[in-house]
Amino acid sequence: MPLRSTARTNLVDLVIEQMESLIASGEWQVGTKIPAEPALVEQLDVGRNTVREAVRALVHTGMLEPRQGDGTYVRARSGFGAAVQRRLRRAGDLEAFEVRASLERDAARHAALRRTDEDLTALRTALATRDRAWKSGDLAAFVDADMDFHRAVAAAAHNSVLAELYDHLSDALRSTLQSVVGAPVPDSVRNQYASHEAIVDAIEARDAEAAERAALAHLSEGMAALRATDSTTDTATDTDADSGADGTDRPKGGQR
Repeated sequence: MPLRSTARTNLVDLVIEQMESLIASGEWQVGTKIPAEPALVEQLDVGRNTVREAVRALVHTGMLEPRQGDGTYVRARSGFGAAVQRRLRRAGDLEAFEVRASLERDAARHAALRRTDEDLTALRTALATRDRAWKSGDLAAFVDADMDFHRAVAAAAHNSVLAELYDHLSDALRSTLQSVVGAPVPDSVRNQYASHEAIVDAIEARDAEAAERAALAHLSEGMAALRATDSTTDTATDTDADSGADGTDRPKGGQR
């Protein structure tokens, strides 16, 4: 068949590409609000309709999220990341954590075999930052630091697909990590400093088997914490169902 001339990329596509680049690079971080429409019009030097179409397209992919009366926020760093988030919203915390566990186990093993001195420095720094966040009592900062630590392990594995997949998955699993940190278990389980340090020590020693064992130990503690949280929630639900609004016991089966 004869070749045909290709259509020029229109302004909307160019604006979408620029916005995607800002999100992917982290200049527009996940969870933050993007500039208001008038500011985008001025910065991009395009019309309002062009900006609106571009934003609408990124909302459709799941990368942006409009909030009535507040603005538009970054929801995911890519269309793939948005798809991962959509799927995880239909999964339970334990199922999602099991997927994360598979990635972290392989990341630790590969990191032990492939890490550089720079990777090791990054891991030690991330571990220290995580420890300081825990001691500060700021659980939100601790969750961020924990995610950064595991991203550093994934980066040390030197597998770009694994690192990108873990990156998207960890964004979507923030609530799961918060559930582990908030679980009714001892602080040693919620913090898990020893198991995280063991991961770094094994990676430093280039001991892939030890790195995998340390990762599995840490992940087993996390899944146990999630099960404890689920058990507590179920018990509370049963108690609510069996008690009346006045706090008196109510027979099961809906009888009063």
